[in-house]
Amino acid sequence: MKGVILAGGLGTRLHPLTKVTNKHLLPVYRKPMIYYPIEAMVAAGIRDVLVVTGGNSAGDFLKLLGNGSDFGLPTMNYTYQEGEGGIADALRLARHFADDDPICVILGDNIFEMSVKHAVDDYRKQGGGARILLKEVPDPERFGVPVLDGEKVVRIEEKPKNPQSQYAVVGLYMFDPHVFEVIETLQPSNRGELEITDVNNWYIDNGKMSWSVLDGWWTDAGTFDSLLRASQLVAKTGANNA
Repeated sequence: MKGVILAGGLGTRLHPLTKVTNKHLLPVYRKPMIYYPIEAMVAAGIRDVLVVTGGNSAGDFLKLLGNGSDFGLPTMNYTYQEGEGGIADALRLARHFADDDPICVILGDNIFEMSVKHAVDDYRKQGGGARILLKEVPDPERFGVPVLDGEKVVRIEEKPKNPQSQYAVVGLYMFDPHVFEVIETLQPSNRGELEITDVNNWYIDNGKMSWSVLDGWWTDAGTFDSLLRASQLVAKTGANNA
């Protein structure tokens, strides 16, 4: 399995900080934000990693991360997203890198307390399709929210005003190579973006989606409040513990 970290976008919710740097280069406690998804990949046993970035600070990722040796990786791969086409559009750029292998995708502003290795291992045993992780949160309207029918996820709604559950779909997804064909069929949403929720719903509609509940805490760091919360959580308990 290969790893893809999506670290593009303009980070407008963190202006004025992101007027001078990419959101994913901002500090979360003692480390740059981008370190945490990379460390999560490594802890899950993934050694082939691609960083998708964009904007005017893309070159700073190369200066910071280099060839990946600081993380125990044999190399670090990079590609560039022009503009803001959405998460699925950014993922589309990983097609050549994936080269028909399954992929684990982490949003670059997502931080996990515990290792996600068990989820990655479960997906490897699954043998295809897709897998998502859910976490109960106080503000599900900020995220993709699963609609549940018993133990079955029947739909994911993107940032709903009236969430039908208290769960959020965390920013970690696992897909088989068919995901790139799915992305090619997508139409832009009302936001003008290709939505990862539409990708996940395709797998749900075709009976190829599995899910589990994430262990430990999880947070994004894409707003001032969540960036502060992420730093406080990491300072108190650490992150990506095995």
